Amino acid sequence: MEFIAAVSKAFEEGGIWMWVILAVQLVSVAIIVERYIFLYRKNTVGEKKNILKFEPGIRSGRLEEVKAEAGKLQTPVDHVVLAGAEAAMNWGGKDEIRGKMDEVLLDANSKYEERTGFLAVLANVATLTGLLGTVTGMIRAFVAVANANPMEKAALLSAGISEAMNATAYGLIVAIPALVAFAVLADRGTRLSEDLNQASLKVYNWLSFSYDPAQRSVDIDIPRKKKPQAVADI
Repeated sequence: MEFIAAVSKAFEEGGIWMWVILAVQLVSVAIIVERYIFLYRKNTVGEKKNILKFEPGIRSGRLEEVKAEAGKLQTPVDHVVLAGAEAAMNWGGKDEIRGKMDEVLLDANSKYEERTGFLAVLANVATLTGLLGTVTGMIRAFVAVANANPMEKAALLSAGISEAMNATAYGLIVAIPALVAFAVLADRGTRLSEDLNQASLKVYNWLSFSYDPAQRSVDIDIPRKKKPQAVADI
């Protein structure tokens, strides 16, 4: 109860900017919770191990089995393997395999970075809003003191300084956790992205190394058309 009373008093003394900072805090907390669930609960670092189940099938040319397994789409790398296997089965060449895999990679990597950058912006907004509250509080205090009688000057000056300090303190309280969360979540996103990129490179190497021998064998099996013999002159 004492904590709630202290917070209520701080909001009452801090002025309108306290509510602006509160809105910033609610948005930053929502982003932190959503990013934590996505980056830590729904995704794990370990895609380089997850792809090992595809290696025997890719190296032996059983791309139908690889496609069926990757089609379950349990992890992000499954999407990459599925795109690469489909491109290899269409005999589009290394460029097509690389292009199809890159499309999926770009989409996955962008999801790791979504909304995390807003935390740094919100931290700056909270700090600057607190500073703005400090400036307006000091202006209010000096204006009130200038127009008040000597008996009221102390109380008015105290109220203005209280508004300034409460806004500054609350702005820092919101900004510091947001900045820490930004650093942690950005690092996590980078690690997930690097892990996925390295795993995808392994898959591409397996597909491209298996592609050339398979392509040559197909070329050998295709019978060449015989050139038509010249018609004898009559």
